[in-house]
Amino acid sequence: MKLGIGIGWRPEIAAEVEALTGVDWVEVVAENLCADHLPDSLVRLRERGVTVVPHGVSLGLGGADRPDAERLAGLAARAELLGTPLVTEHIAFVRAGGPLTASPRLEAGHLLPVPRTWDALEVLCENVRIAQDALPVPLALENIAALVSWPDEELTEGQFLAELVERTGVRLLIDVANLHTNHVNLGQDPAKALDELPVEAIAYVHVAGGVEKNGVWHDTHAHPVTAPVLDVLAELRSRVDPPGVLLERDDAFPPGAELAAELETIRGTLRAAGGPSGTERRHTGPRRGTPATARPGARDRTAVAQTALLSALVAGTPAPEGFDHRRLRVQSRALAAKRADVVAKVAPELPEILGDGYRTAFLDYARTRPMSDGYRRDALDFVERILVHGGLSDPVAQRRLTHWWEDRSGPRPPSRTTRIVRAARAALAGK
Repeated sequence: MKLGIGIGWRPEIAAEVEALTGVDWVEVVAENLCADHLPDSLVRLRERGVTVVPHGVSLGLGGADRPDAERLAGLAARAELLGTPLVTEHIAFVRAGGPLTASPRLEAGHLLPVPRTWDALEVLCENVRIAQDALPVPLALENIAALVSWPDEELTEGQFLAELVERTGVRLLIDVANLHTNHVNLGQDPAKALDELPVEAIAYVHVAGGVEKNGVWHDTHAHPVTAPVLDVLAELRSRVDPPGVLLERDDAFPPGAELAAELETIRGTLRAAGGPSGTERRHTGPRRGTPATARPGARDRTAVAQTALLSALVAGTPAPEGFDHRRLRVQSRALAAKRADVVAKVAPELPEILGDGYRTAFLDYARTRPMSDGYRRDALDFVERILVHGGLSDPVAQRRLTHWWEDRSGPRPPSRTTRIVRAARAALAGK
């Protein structure tokens, strides 16, 4: 299906997206939609004939666990609601631990790279097949950006993606900004990856901005698209005419005129690159071939490896052998900073109540408390920690924080934390 030129729809720029001319389709984060009704802006876009594609971020198909049936059902419901021609997700893991490792469940709150090994490939392919069976439309998977690389990998990125497509028939969502990110951070050649992957399997392409700090490229989706990313887009276009190309922007949203200018730059890059029509197969990379016999225990080994990495990133445990310790520290800080930013968005009252001390307090909390159940639970746990460990010196802020926690904690047995919070509130009421 030919999608054309699109842009990521976000509530913050809904009006700007509606006003843009020449936008053929939009992509929306699936988890940000209700399963039974759409925002008015998306309804209007669909009435105009604009295709809306849901883009999932929480399945964790590269994780050791099989896909969660409830999450799959939610993604399927959103696909039905939108009448979309396909849905997309990521080649990543987002959680680890749990029954497979008899350890606490850990949430990354971020897309983390899977090791490009035969074990991880087996697990990913089985998870993809499960997802394909549960979804009403075809699935496409996105390559991700990474700050760290796994030691002792057995395939290149292109070979890994080619094997995935060959075994499952899944489509690909190629993010050229992520290819550039991995070039800067991990030394991986985007042109080689494009040569090795099956470009005929591409469903569409992402283009996004980022920024380089201290030699590390951060895929922020909050900066303008840079020339090197457009160069990778041109490389891809020289090999295939992608069915769709989409501009992503997730933060620091510019005026509509700037978004329109970036879209026009993308169109110009595609026109200038020229290239094949996209009807012929251009995959030239050698396949390594499947090992002669399947190795038992792939899921268990993947679970142990991913849990060790995620624990090092969010719980301060020792770094697994073979990883770059400096890069792990960069990734760990980035995960904590993202948690602070997202919690501030889902619970904007907290930075308002805590003022300038919010970020310092949250990062201090994040160093010892890994996320286990999403950002809203993370916000509650953060406030509980403050209230349990001495609270705030400002009685007005303490009262507001206590009320905030009680309003959102919901009915549950009076745990030690609950008793402390109620006691704090009673004490404040008596002042």
